[in-house]
Amino acid sequence: MSECGSERGSASSTISLKSDRSRGIPPVFSSEPKHSKTSDQNTSSMQQNQDTLKEFESKAMALVKEALRAHTKVLSAKHKEMFEEDKQEDVLDDQPMEIDEESKEAALKIALHILRSMNEDEHAHTLERSHYGEMFMYQKKLRSFLKSKNEFISEVTTQQWPVPLKTIYTKLYLIEGDNEEVNKEHEVRQIETAFNRRKSSETQIKFEDIFKPLPNEQGKPIRTVLTKGIAGIGKTVSVQKFILDWSEEKTNQDIQLLFSLPFRELNLIKHERRSLMELLYDFSPGLEESLITELKNFKVLFVLDGLDECRLPLDFKGNKKCCDPKQSASVDELLTNLIVGNLLPEAKLWITTRHAAASCIPQLYVDRMTEIRGFNNLQKEEYFNKKIGDETLAKRVIANIKSARSLYIMCHVPVFCWISSIVLGEMCAKAAGGKMPKTLTQMYIYFLSHQTTRKQVKYSEDQQLDSQENYKVFMSLGKLAFQQLEKGNLIFYEEDLRECGIDVKEASVYSGVCTQVFREECCMQHKVFCFVHLSVQEFLAALYVHVMYTVEGVNLLIEEPKQMTQSKPVFDLHKAAVDRALQSENGHLDLFLRFLLGLSLESSQDLLRGLKIQVETSNTQSHWETIEYIKKEVNQSHPPEKYINLFHCLNELNDHSLVEEIQTHLDSDRDLVMDDRSAAKWAALVFVLLTSPEKPEEIDLKKYSRTKTGLLKLLPAIKASMSAKLDDCNLTADCSEVLASILSSSANELTHLNLSDNSLQDSGIEHLCIGLQSQNCRLKTLRLNRCGLTQKGCEKLASVLSCPTSHLRELDLSDNNIEDSGVQLLSTGLGNVCCKLETLRLSFCNITEKGCVSLAWAVKSNPSHLSELDLSYNHLGESGVKLISEALEEGRSELTKLRVDHNSEHWFKPGLRRYACELRMDPNTAHKLLILSDDQQKVTHGVEEQPYP
Repeated sequence: MSECGSERGSASSTISLKSDRSRGIPPVFSSEPKHSKTSDQNTSSMQQNQDTLKEFESKAMALVKEALRAHTKVLSAKHKEMFEEDKQEDVLDDQPMEIDEESKEAALKIALHILRSMNEDEHAHTLERSHYGEMFMYQKKLRSFLKSKNEFISEVTTQQWPVPLKTIYTKLYLIEGDNEEVNKEHEVRQIETAFNRRKSSETQIKFEDIFKPLPNEQGKPIRTVLTKGIAGIGKTVSVQKFILDWSEEKTNQDIQLLFSLPFRELNLIKHERRSLMELLYDFSPGLEESLITELKNFKVLFVLDGLDECRLPLDFKGNKKCCDPKQSASVDELLTNLIVGNLLPEAKLWITTRHAAASCIPQLYVDRMTEIRGFNNLQKEEYFNKKIGDETLAKRVIANIKSARSLYIMCHVPVFCWISSIVLGEMCAKAAGGKMPKTLTQMYIYFLSHQTTRKQVKYSEDQQLDSQENYKVFMSLGKLAFQQLEKGNLIFYEEDLRECGIDVKEASVYSGVCTQVFREECCMQHKVFCFVHLSVQEFLAALYVHVMYTVEGVNLLIEEPKQMTQSKPVFDLHKAAVDRALQSENGHLDLFLRFLLGLSLESSQDLLRGLKIQVETSNTQSHWETIEYIKKEVNQSHPPEKYINLFHCLNELNDHSLVEEIQTHLDSDRDLVMDDRSAAKWAALVFVLLTSPEKPEEIDLKKYSRTKTGLLKLLPAIKASMSAKLDDCNLTADCSEVLASILSSSANELTHLNLSDNSLQDSGIEHLCIGLQSQNCRLKTLRLNRCGLTQKGCEKLASVLSCPTSHLRELDLSDNNIEDSGVQLLSTGLGNVCCKLETLRLSFCNITEKGCVSLAWAVKSNPSHLSELDLSYNHLGESGVKLISEALEEGRSELTKLRVDHNSEHWFKPGLRRYACELRMDPNTAHKLLILSDDQQKVTHGVEEQPYP
């Protein structure tokens, strides 16, 4: 048995694809005699099994050999010197075997495995390319390359980096739509304003669906998508996740080729000329070696991340036209022609940018505008739980950050969540905990402290951190931060660092403060730098300006900075900073100002001394002078975004007096009459209403003022609320222009508006209708009772009802003298198929049977939506009521509530006369000296007694 086994093992080990030996291996029988029927049956069964196995082995080898022969032919044709032709044909079976696709695929994997185990990678590649084709082979290489670049996210402060993107990625909030208004707020205020909005009226889109048309856009081609978002909101990480999902074949598999072209890398070759194909060779390894020469035959996506970082002119008007991907041109010309569609018109483009740079691309070339909103409240908690990894600790961190409103607002920005998780996670993990940061300035000082500690642990374990070195690094980075902030740049290059006296290697080592981005493509061996977030840049810039003034005696915020001969109070610096921030058109110094003021507190300076940063002793006099100066500015006529930031500044200075006074009144649930209050108190009221954790759903102007002035003061709060009660507030026609501007604003949230009992007149309604027809108007309910409306105003309202974008569902025009002519005009809009109005109230409107004819037509023409119609207190007559009723039955209307009560002729009289009645003196009760005449309706005094009973 052992010899037989050995022989069989030897035979098996030497079987080749061209050997028949495997077919002749005999079965092994027992040498013991067969003495019973059972034994004979067992022997027969064994024989049958052996025959089956023999046939299986024969067919399996034939199948493999037949399949592999095809691969051998491919290799022999490509590499003739490696293969000797086998002149002797091997016949494995009388009939050739049919091989299905699955078997071919399996045989290919066997062949590739064998070749690679032989280190014959070139032959394996030849075989694979022959089987799958050139596109598949390059796709495979491209996916592998993109996956390796995007599967990790480098968290420079963790000891366990790189971190897999999947473990920390939290899905962001992406909405469709464009804000065409020029936003003059700092980016932090923009995100705060955005999250004050209700999301029901916005169209949310998944990142993987950005090129798919919405249900109401079927047939609309989407070539170019522009995604906006503030710095640090997650644009680049979202791009990274999108590319990773594509490379792992999870989403967007209709896209065959994906090329990532970050603007910060394109800047490095902005002076060079090359063709589009040559440009792609630099960014996509393996493309040049592949046989792909024409991209127009494939579905291609270009991802252009960071338009705001672009240092190319993007001259859409002046650049030469280029239609050939192989034609040499400047990088700027390549980009503009790609965006316009001259180059690869069938390709898709995804461009990301901060808001300010979005206008660099003409809207003509953008098919879809989207915006990243950052984290909502639930996503904040999801992020902290993922990042911290300890549910109990994460809850403590979340509770602490919720206790500071200004910090919680900032957590809409993912990068600030990251900073907060580092600082608070470390502090909450300690047994003592310590005093938690309550202001932005404190949070960023603690963050800086964490970076310093990390540097000492990682690079100077056995050395005391050199205080001079620490000071030098902070000042160098601060100088860079301030200079780049002045220029509006978030990224910078090696030459920028050298100008500021920063050693590039030291900047790389100190990666917790300055993130270094390495790109090692063959044509661009350069380094690009940026701060981890714009707010970190603003903080370091403020720190640098503060130290330069208090220690070095140089005020960098005046036109010609120079060394001061004698020290001056820090108030002078603060005043200059406040003035410059108020003068800034785009609010780019708002956060810088908050940091600069916060650094002057004694508590902040104690923390800075712990970092070996030289600071002066806090000056109490300057502190109070700064507070008073800010309060004086709050009292001036500044735009809302300016005075709101000034209140944030007061918070950094630990002064809450104005806000607390207003909050106390609001908490008492009593009306807060503001007519005699200062502008500062009005500003404080708006600030409280806008930043309150429980933001009021409804603003009732009467609680504060019944004047146009009150309306203007409360506009920011009204715009952010869902409902505004402005009835009986002495508003006139010119107020309608202001309200129309609110309704036209993309930031408005109003869905319910009550303007009853205000003398708006037709001219005011005309202005209001401009806002009502805006695509940004979300109004569902509008009340205009007793507003002096006539038929002229009805004509404008009919246009609103006919507007396809109108959200209006309830309209109350009661007690206006619109008459039949007004109803006729109104009915043209009501009968339009675009009208979605559900409730219409026309009580006390002087309507007769003639008006009912128009309404009946409207109900029959558009029966699908109107469910309530109030025609009470009009002179409809029986015929008028019958017309309406028949129209409802005939048109199969959705109307479920029709009010026609108090249907009398006297209600047809206008104004107060409708309430008048004919009075007669009763002779039975008249005085005998009164003379009755004119059917007892006229009474005169007489001298003779009358014969009354």
